[in-house]
Amino acid sequence: MKNAKSVLAFAMAAAMAVTATGCGASGSSSAAGSTGTAEAASTEASTTASSSALNVMLETPVQSLDPQVATDGTSFEVIADFTDGLMQMDADGAAVPACAESYEVSEDGKTYTFHIRDDATWSNGDPVTANDFVFGWQRAVDPATASEYSYMLSDIGQVVNAADIIAGTKDVSELGVTAVDDKTLQVQLNVPVSYFLSLMYFPTFYPVNQEFYESCADTFGTSPETVLSNGAFTLTSYEPAATAFTLEKNESYYDADKVQLSGLNYQVIQDSQQALMSYQTGALDITLVNGEQVDQVKDDPSFDSRGAGYLWYISPNMGSVPELANENLRLAMTFALDRESICSDVLKDGSTATFTAVPPQFATGPDGSDFSADQTKYSDVCAYDPDKALSYYEAAKQELGVDTFEFDMVVDSDDAPQKVAQVVKEQLETTLPGMTINLVIEPKKQRVEDMQNGNFELGLTRWGPDYADPMTYLSMWTTGNSNNYGLWSNADYDAIIESCSTGDLCTDPEGRWSAMYDAEKIVLDEAVIFPLYTQCNAEMINPNVTGIEFHPVALNRVYKNAVKAG
Repeated sequence: MKNAKSVLAFAMAAAMAVTATGCGASGSSSAAGSTGTAEAASTEASTTASSSALNVMLETPVQSLDPQVATDGTSFEVIADFTDGLMQMDADGAAVPACAESYEVSEDGKTYTFHIRDDATWSNGDPVTANDFVFGWQRAVDPATASEYSYMLSDIGQVVNAADIIAGTKDVSELGVTAVDDKTLQVQLNVPVSYFLSLMYFPTFYPVNQEFYESCADTFGTSPETVLSNGAFTLTSYEPAATAFTLEKNESYYDADKVQLSGLNYQVIQDSQQALMSYQTGALDITLVNGEQVDQVKDDPSFDSRGAGYLWYISPNMGSVPELANENLRLAMTFALDRESICSDVLKDGSTATFTAVPPQFATGPDGSDFSADQTKYSDVCAYDPDKALSYYEAAKQELGVDTFEFDMVVDSDDAPQKVAQVVKEQLETTLPGMTINLVIEPKKQRVEDMQNGNFELGLTRWGPDYADPMTYLSMWTTGNSNNYGLWSNADYDAIIESCSTGDLCTDPEGRWSAMYDAEKIVLDEAVIFPLYTQCNAEMINPNVTGIEFHPVALNRVYKNAVKAG
């Protein structure tokens, strides 16, 4: 889902059931899905669900239930259903105490001391301890885990020695996090990080019970029997790639009195028409709608649309495809894209055309302004302009000595991305004669793997913010970053990001903000990505359901305070 480098020295406005003792024991009498098929889980969901259980549609399957391995928003949502970190999000997205009942910050801002609640327990009866966090964080930076989100501790969180451990030059035991005693956790940072508390509700920072984890070996996070809960719900049926799975209220949760739902029943439905029909028959309480469906339901009181935070963009592989290394060709392609029509004619869900590398409405600067409020800021290099597109195209053809181009574009198998990709193909082929775009439809997991491995030419992808700062996007395009799919490298860009992350600009809020604009301009001047749109989620929500919390940052949906009446 997300990547970044950022260290701030100024205050940010937006902060962003199993009872088994081991993996071989049965976690719940209703855990049929753990050993059966996805269809069995679906049957169980329909036959055992309480009237106060929430029936939720997902577009894509969960990729991982391991908090230090998961990388996608769907997985993060489900992990957060059954796991609490030190802090959690309130309705406004601010960090509030969860497993940490209280905390102190040293005067220099580099030492955090968290006090773990006495009534925080795992679903096997073990108390949640400071060592659970030490072990989880050590797993995150351990090269053996190969966590794609290890940078959350090093580059973003600036935990002492995290970067050296990830690089293999120090042992995990040297990570700057210590269990002072069972209920006291101390964290040492390299520099003050003003948004550090908001990182504590991000799954990479979640605790893991070491004894339980080691008893599971390689099966951790693959079934109800190999998952422990310390959160609002417990997992009762699940298997990898399941199309349906369930959770139930965790009666031993320290905040159980606030949890009104009896459980959550998830269904993975990738066909939007099928999803809408399931909502209309009452099989779903919440579902996404898109395209022509929005026209059908937009006047329904149950319809709503809200920002989801994701920037959708096209990444050209400049490192492996010689033609795409040509800047003029990339500029021709970005000028050929009619983003407004994609939003108004295809998506129709409130998504907004985006012409910046950082999407709007999630990051607020020192003066209180939205970093990306001005979507015309880079119109000289990122806009819909067929004449400019043809001009750059002709220059590219002369430089490359060819008249035709053919590229494969990898696309998620979900409904909306496929529709967007088809229009992108038509726009590029119509505006740039001689260009052919072949769509390669893949499951999201495969598409991500292909892009990370450089096994693609063009990729339609998205990124959602992990925390409320532009660096959650801008750091992606630094040299060597795992999410720098295009394998682009620019020394000037790297220097700006470094200065904003750990250099002198960390103590200069206004200067840092200005420098990040300089960095963004480089990305767009060189057409490192082709921004398309900032996603809104158009949804149908059962009018009897209230209290679902929606966020554009980190965890998009939180159900702890949801209520289903009737």
